[in-house]
Amino acid sequence: MKRYLQADPPLILAAGALLLFGLLTLYSAGQTDAPTAVAEVWKRQLMWFGIGLVAAVFAMRINPRVLEWFAPAAYAGGMLILVVTLFIGTGGGTASGTKSWITIGGVRLGQPAEFAKLTTILMLARYLSGQRVAARNLRELIVPCLIACAPAGLVVLQRDLGTALVFAGILFAMLFWAGTPVRYLVLLASPIVSMLLAFSNLTWAAWTLLLCVLLVVWRPFVWEGLAVLGANLAMGIIAKPVWVRLATYQQHRLISFLNPEADPRATGWHIIQSKIAIGSGGWLGKGFTHGSQKRLGYVPEQHTDFIFPVVGEELGFVGVAAALALFFLLLAALVRVARTSQEPFGSLMAFGIAGLFFTHIFQSIGMSANVMPITGIPLPLFSYGGSFLVTCLVAIGLSLRIARDAREMGYRESW
Repeated sequence: MKRYLQADPPLILAAGALLLFGLLTLYSAGQTDAPTAVAEVWKRQLMWFGIGLVAAVFAMRINPRVLEWFAPAAYAGGMLILVVTLFIGTGGGTASGTKSWITIGGVRLGQPAEFAKLTTILMLARYLSGQRVAARNLRELIVPCLIACAPAGLVVLQRDLGTALVFAGILFAMLFWAGTPVRYLVLLASPIVSMLLAFSNLTWAAWTLLLCVLLVVWRPFVWEGLAVLGANLAMGIIAKPVWVRLATYQQHRLISFLNPEADPRATGWHIIQSKIAIGSGGWLGKGFTHGSQKRLGYVPEQHTDFIFPVVGEELGFVGVAAALALFFLLLAALVRVARTSQEPFGSLMAFGIAGLFFTHIFQSIGMSANVMPITGIPLPLFSYGGSFLVTCLVAIGLSLRIARDAREMGYRESW
């Protein structure tokens, strides 16, 4: 065990500090003037921490070569459980309209999508590490896109768009680390941009014109350029029909993101109260457990999706800066693990884990500050949630194993 603890001290330090910070914040989130069940969630989080710690220790002992060999079976298992969840899944919290949780006897056991994130990282790492050179055209990106889009599509069918976006973050991070030219990543993401801009004819036309210029400058194969342009036109055309088919709560979340003051007592309530809580913290905050917005229960889901406003209100700018610094240290440590690994599979896996954490951090803090739509994404190592906490700890355990292997293979560069 000592070898693993010495493998990457900054990673252990950042993860440990965030776990403690998150547990204290979770405890504070339950301290309200009107007692609720949230007051006890920190105790259940401790239980999940124990389970996750055991799972992380087990993950640290798995040889990456075994993981590489086992990746297809793990990926297939993740896909299977996502299919099962479509039929028996339930919702909860701010995502009551989803079918994302496995529930037995009235007890929610967890979200299978969390397990699928790790299996997708393993499968992408196996495929991309098996390619001798980076992608030289868009056609060579079809297989990795299918690997990520298959579980993401099943999650979309569960009406959980926020989690589906995490798979996109993982895909783009790992393609980038595998050496895929940035221009191909831009072209790959362009249909999504086209869909988002299609609600304004002027912006969509401007984007389409810019895309045509980029295609001329970057000169992909003719059929690839036509395919990209066709995909953008198609996404622009189907944008409004897709909007109509979205669940009502999903439409409300997007509308409230653009203009929360339009319906301050309903769809805009989450964002408005979150911004008030963060802004009222000032430089030093109102004090641990003394946040008034939190104590009065104005911040909804303050123990899960909107836990970050608790930090802003009670610890102020200093607390927010400390949390962001620790997250930066965590991501920097994961990138360093990926950079120092001498095995392509391990390097890609570590960077995929960094992509997983970054996507969650960006989405969760972004929606609290109203720079991202509400997606119901938990904040790593802070938000209450058993399956997500266990997933985070297993991911850190896998990263420590990669770091230990790199260290024992002779890497001696200082931090």
